[in-house]
Amino acid sequence: MVLAACRGPLTLSNIQLGRSLNSDRSVGSSAITFRPNETIYVSIHTAERGKGIVGVRWKYGSRVIDEPTKQISTDGPDATEFHLQNSGGFPVGNYSVDVFIDGRLVGTRTFNVDDKTK
Repeated sequence: MVLAACRGPLTLSNIQLGRSLNSDRSVGSSAITFRPNETIYVSIHTAERGKGIVGVRWKYGSRVIDEPTKQISTDGPDATEFHLQNSGGFPVGNYSVDVFIDGRLVGTRTFNVDDKTK
């Protein structure tokens, strides 16, 4: 019983970026270019059992927009989602999202917002 309760640190298996989510919090529609009025999703997949803090740093150019975190405890592979939305629309340009596990940078995805995207 004691071994079943032990959880090590979370380990990253994948980072997905897109415009929709599936019910398991994986990305349903991958994308790297978004319209100004779209919601942007990032899905962080962790491997095996573990616990820790998953966080992201959304950036527009070099300017930090938001830095949310979530406390995670899982009994197996799982996905944690974060999303970015702006009711007034995002400015056109280059963006990125840095992904952290327990405060350590584990990956970055870049994307852009373009008002000419169909």
